[in-house]
Amino acid sequence: MALVTIRILDGADRGRLYDDLSTPVTIGREEGNDIQLADERVSRVHLKIQEDQDKVVLTDLDSTNGTKVNGDDTHLRILRYGDMIAVGRSVLLYGSQEQIAQRLASLRDAEAPNLGTVVRDQEDEEGFDASLDFELGWSGATGSQAILHRLSLPELPERLGPCQAAQLSELLEYLHVRIRTLLESVKIDDKKERISVDLRQWQNLLDLQSRLATYLRAIGRPQEE
Repeated sequence: MALVTIRILDGADRGRLYDDLSTPVTIGREEGNDIQLADERVSRVHLKIQEDQDKVVLTDLDSTNGTKVNGDDTHLRILRYGDMIAVGRSVLLYGSQEQIAQRLASLRDAEAPNLGTVVRDQEDEEGFDASLDFELGWSGATGSQAILHRLSLPELPERLGPCQAAQLSELLEYLHVRIRTLLESVKIDDKKERISVDLRQWQNLLDLQSRLATYLRAIGRPQEE
């Protein structure tokens, strides 16, 4: 059972801390939620945070005004320490200071070889700097907030059945072929260091994004099917 820490950053309940809540955790305006928000723009039962296959997953429960994670509209999302969750007029931070510091430290260590810098000044016995102040104050080539919320390569789902694995493979192959076709159509101008795409291929790219949006909605809201 995963333990969840949520801090309210903004809204009527700003400053409240919910530490080590056992999953599943519901958030909403109605009494009986694990986290009850005094926010009229939050639905009675707005979202749920639960554990699934060793991941912590946020699900928007068909709320009226929706949920955003790191500024993106979200219906279904794997949460990572430091993620900002916006519901109504309220902003929530996922993770304790130590958990967020640990994630920042791992990202800093991943960035350090590319920056030609190794930072090993304030480490504990396990080789991990547990100070959030230090991590937020670290001046790498990229801002800490940008590093924390950058897009990272998601993991493939585990324990898929044969049919599910075949469907996922077919979907990825479809995307791979369409993207490859788009890349082959790009015209490169070395002198101007620019690339160009004709209008038909640009529309092809927009169509691909539209199809991906449809897939994401179908996965996040299967009850609509």
